[in-house]
Amino acid sequence: MSRGRLALDSLITALAPAVWGSTYLVTTELLPPDRPLLASAVRALPAGLVLLAVTRTLPSGTWWWRAAVLGTLNIGVFLHLLFVTAYLLPGGVAALVTSVQPLLVLVLAALLLGDRIRPVHVVATLLGATGVALLVLGPEAALNPVGVLAGLAAAASMATGVVLTKRWGRPPGVGVLAMTGWQLTAGGLLLTPAALLVEGLPDRVTVPNVLGFAYLGVVGALLAYAIWFRGLERLPAVAVSFLSLASPLTAAVLGFLVLGETLTPVQGAGALAAVAAVVLVQLASARRPPPEESADRGEGEPQPVAPGRQDVPGKHAGTA
Repeated sequence: MSRGRLALDSLITALAPAVWGSTYLVTTELLPPDRPLLASAVRALPAGLVLLAVTRTLPSGTWWWRAAVLGTLNIGVFLHLLFVTAYLLPGGVAALVTSVQPLLVLVLAALLLGDRIRPVHVVATLLGATGVALLVLGPEAALNPVGVLAGLAAAASMATGVVLTKRWGRPPGVGVLAMTGWQLTAGGLLLTPAALLVEGLPDRVTVPNVLGFAYLGVVGALLAYAIWFRGLERLPAVAVSFLSLASPLTAAVLGFLVLGETLTPVQGAGALAAVAAVVLVQLASARRPPPEESADRGEGEPQPVAPGRQDVPGKHAGTA
């Protein structure tokens, strides 16, 4: 992959975590209080059903359970825990806790994909964590233990989903939108009964509530997840995971622009460090492009060859 192509794909993919960085603001300012399950369900299920209706493609064979697993990890469990974190922690602290995701992806990619942990990845991980800490932590930071545990669990859920998505790829003939629809629907079907049983519906729904739900469903789920899974297909798993640092950067900028929070020189240095970590990993990925992946790593199915392209003898179609 050329550096120009990788840079473009990285910028496009970074839009997804940038949008997710607005979740904290939208949750606290627009959504009904104390409804993390409801917020997650409304965000996931309608968007998933829309994509199913548009693509008219359902899973088949092993992809029924694979879609359920990925939908649970990437959507159901992740979104619920993310909203719990957003309700219990200040936006900056929540973003810091969930920023451990690149480190978890680094370890899981080594275990499940056979990726080598390189020194540049370790340096970038430390640089990114330090940058986020400088960016979001202040003397007013409050650490709710439940919120911290929820944030760590959310990061672990998404990290596992990222690596499994990379490992399994997509079935032949199925597009990114269809795959996104499968996962959003699976996660939404898991969340909706739990929301109705545990939380129930709010007594009243205001106009800001509707606007918040609409934004999270259309922009935060339907569009953002389609962009995220597209990027995960085109970029190495570790490179994609570091793009998640765009989330705390966005949260900090929105806090400054919308909530009137201050940005100190220390926070500016933190933002630069986080950006440097992302750039470092993307440049390393450009120098060492990964072998092409099959649509289904687990089964090694033969894939169609693009016009003008020849297979390289001895290369297994399912390697990462």
